[in-house]
Amino acid sequence: MSELLKNIDARTRLAGTNKLEILLFSLGVDHRTGRRETFGINVFKVREVMRTPQITAAPDMQSSVKGMVSLRGALVPVVDLAEYVGMNPETPRDIMIVTEYNAHTQGFLVEAVDTILRLDWAQMRVPPEMLTSNMGGLVTAVTELPDARLVMMLDVERVLAETAKRDDEHLFNNIVPLNRDDVVVVFADDSSVARGQIERTLNALGVRYVAAINGRAAWDELQKIAANAEAQGRPVKDLVHLVLTDVEMPEMDGYILTKHIKSDPRFAGVPVVMHSSLSSMSNQQLGHSVGVDQYVSKFEPERLAEVVTRILLKHQSTSVATAE
Repeated sequence: MSELLKNIDARTRLAGTNKLEILLFSLGVDHRTGRRETFGINVFKVREVMRTPQITAAPDMQSSVKGMVSLRGALVPVVDLAEYVGMNPETPRDIMIVTEYNAHTQGFLVEAVDTILRLDWAQMRVPPEMLTSNMGGLVTAVTELPDARLVMMLDVERVLAETAKRDDEHLFNNIVPLNRDDVVVVFADDSSVARGQIERTLNALGVRYVAAINGRAAWDELQKIAANAEAQGRPVKDLVHLVLTDVEMPEMDGYILTKHIKSDPRFAGVPVVMHSSLSSMSNQQLGHSVGVDQYVSKFEPERLAEVVTRILLKHQSTSVATAE
């Protein structure tokens, strides 16, 4: 099955072109609808696909977390995705997708894997409100296949956050507030969990922010701000002090958003921080190649606060020096 995941170098080159590859899989027939739905996950997050090894049950875990498996000496938690999303199909889930993101490795039990689909992020759409509601907010993007099947991208970052049973309160304790309500951060992320954590971080810093659900929405907001700056006869960097962007987002990914910002003279002096669960060195290098000023792994609020503070203070001192 891991034959599906060969040619990693070719896939890496897709980054920065607003293209991605997703591994299609099914979870069985949804008892609520009577349909076998098709789901997808970014290949960058998949380490391997395998027959499920023996699972050792572990105490004090959610019912959808079936236990742990040993993979090359490491204990990996295993989540039954069908049970997690409330589908409860009768067919067995004996295929495991081993994923790696946010510096964590976990296995997802699925009914079957289909194929790898290459497409443009512009083909991935924000899910309609009804679908978002039916799936409990777990779907971050959708696309339609030529055979009319709808592919749903799950918010796997949320799956990890809700099944790992981590106490995140302490992660915000040491953030030193800036208390600068004259500072504005524009951020983009398609994951509701990630957006919530970014908001908590920025609130702890005491700065204002504008939130967007993807790169396209963030670019639209930046266009409005640029028009406002032009009307006031001011540079955009006086109104936007930092842009924080995820990498994987429907309609426009973080690489393309960064390219737009860095190639547009109106946004000269506006720093961009890439904030992603894809934290490998190759992804960081790709981020820097399109002009990001800093790359920060997700779900590290203190580290994010530290980077944002440092860049904002540098931005402020540069602006003051320029004014003088």
